[in-house]
Amino acid sequence: MKSVDEIAAVLIEQRKKLGIEQKDMYMRIGMKQQQYQRIEAGNDVKLSTLLRVLEGLDLELSIVPKGRKAAPSSVEAVADSQSALGKGKNELADDSDDLDFWFSSGDGA
Repeated sequence: MKSVDEIAAVLIEQRKKLGIEQKDMYMRIGMKQQQYQRIEAGNDVKLSTLLRVLEGLDLELSIVPKGRKAAPSSVEAVADSQSALGKGKNELADDSDDLDFWFSSGDGA
């Protein structure tokens, strides 16, 4: 992101995605609607205030060198690796014959 307006747009999008009204931000982060409204309008904010807003919207801040995209979160990385392997959630379930191999007593019973 290169501007405060871009950050404000992300905040607005996430707040709406979560189904939260501006007035409800007070309950989430202790900030009055007017204060939060100024942030969404693109006013400059302190970093500590931005971090508080991000926490309230279930977002986090990533800082990366220019020209690079932020690394995917661990959840995204796992999902990507599973799709690359062609494995869905249903295909990851343990098979009972595998369990029998590892946990049988070996006495043929």
